[in-house]
Amino acid sequence: MTIAVLSGKGGTGKTLVSVNLAAVAKKSTYIDCDVEEPNGHLFFKPKQIQEEQILVKIPKVNNELCNGCRKCVDFCKFNALAYIKNKLIVFEDLCHSCGGCILVCPVRALKEKKKSIGKIQKGTKGEVMILTGILNTGEISGVPIIENLLVENNLHANKFTFIDCPPGSACVVMESIKDADYCILVAEPTLFGVHNLNMVYELVNLFNKPFGVVINKCLKKDNLVGKFCFKKNIKILAQIPFDTNLGILNSNGEIVVNKDKKYHDMFSSLLQTVAKEVQCHETTSNP
Repeated sequence: MTIAVLSGKGGTGKTLVSVNLAAVAKKSTYIDCDVEEPNGHLFFKPKQIQEEQILVKIPKVNNELCNGCRKCVDFCKFNALAYIKNKLIVFEDLCHSCGGCILVCPVRALKEKKKSIGKIQKGTKGEVMILTGILNTGEISGVPIIENLLVENNLHANKFTFIDCPPGSACVVMESIKDADYCILVAEPTLFGVHNLNMVYELVNLFNKPFGVVINKCLKKDNLVGKFCFKKNIKILAQIPFDTNLGILNSNGEIVVNKDKKYHDMFSSLLQTVAKEVQCHETTSNP
């Protein structure tokens, strides 16, 4: 069972939810796909860490062979190639590693070379496997790293897998949720929270994923996200109260379900609710 946890922006409690769900699930896998700013490992503090560099293939030019036909330049839709002053130039940061330029070159002036864009780390804490993606500073896309994280998870699949997605709704988020069985959308109960929730609400609908909402930092006054969910007929899975003690524990890098029974009960209940939602969806999808 693969559960993706996402939000329209950072700081809503996405990592709080995914880390603590993985902890209460016991034998589980936590995948940090927020490759630009991964922080789940700060909570788990995994042991026996193994590292693997993630390499992509980009074109390398032999300008002695290049005849200036510009077929590769015309082919590349990402403007990663330019022919300037009788010289073919590769803009590596714009390359999407499709390999098409190499195929269309009539004189074989382009070859592939490998480039590291980041790494993945694999470790454990108790019965939880922690997979973390780390994108090198300055790299444009973390999609290849996320692809490798999900492949690694398939090799060591546990009963529960929790994907801590990047914030927003860009390509890296789409890659993170594409194989998820269920999506948890985390939002704050404010006007901005409604706007950010709507971004990921539209995304999961586009991917036709079953989903529910967790509202974090709830106060007793008007809950605008709650009203949005009621209007859109969206299931509210849980409402996490605005709690100073929870905030302190979380900001100190503590897994709150291990520190206080009430938090353990709260996230255990959320896990049971999500599991039932997945089972109901599977039943209705496969009558």
